[in-house]
Amino acid sequence: MERSLEGRVAVVTGASGGLGLHFARLLASAGASVALMARRRALIEAAADEIVSGGGRAIALALDVADASAIGPALDAAEGALGPLSIMVNNAGVSGEGLALEITPEAWDACFAVNVRGVFIGSREAARRMLANGEAEAGHARIINIASIGAHTVLPGLAAYCASKAAVAQLTRVLAREWARPQIAVNALCPGYIETELNADWFASEGGQKQLKGWPRRRMMEETDLDTAVLMLAGPAARAITGSVLTLDDGQSL
Repeated sequence: MERSLEGRVAVVTGASGGLGLHFARLLASAGASVALMARRRALIEAAADEIVSGGGRAIALALDVADASAIGPALDAAEGALGPLSIMVNNAGVSGEGLALEITPEAWDACFAVNVRGVFIGSREAARRMLANGEAEAGHARIINIASIGAHTVLPGLAAYCASKAAVAQLTRVLAREWARPQIAVNALCPGYIETELNADWFASEGGQKQLKGWPRRRMMEETDLDTAVLMLAGPAARAITGSVLTLDDGQSL
């Protein structure tokens, strides 16, 4: 793989498994030094060790993005260990399951605390550091927010999740507009369904199989289907890309 991110420092939240872990490995393979952040310390430590044993640079930092006050210090720790922050991937998220008539206000708020407030604070704290450390001025500053096809497609039983991901999409555009002049590129990805620990049980069920067969291509996506887009938005190719919300879903939302 071309090492297009050589010399860059990236942070990935929610990096203990699923897409977050995949993104951390991908960015490291492209040459970036990566700080893996998640609540499950043992998993991110094992992943960081794997990257280091493969010749990369990585550290693990425990972080719950629902704790807004912890995000800034975690980014400071990443910079202290790896260097000036260039790339922020706001990937941490929760499923927010529950029918609209049944979901509690507490569950709704918990979903938004991670999926929206965590993305906002993560983006803002990253931007502050990119402005201070010179990466924005140098044209290297990249923020990638992981939304979902739920941002624009109705997913039954996921009112909180869909609303939160729609908020992420619009927040991405607003931040891109505010930070366009100082050259911080802010973009979002809306992936389709990829099997993760959040949805594996559902897609193993009869209802999940029925949903899958209703998609035009009748298949799940794979993590690697997102690789080209992530590397594009994290690297030099994003010089003229900001405020974009890209759907990559194998036609699932058609």
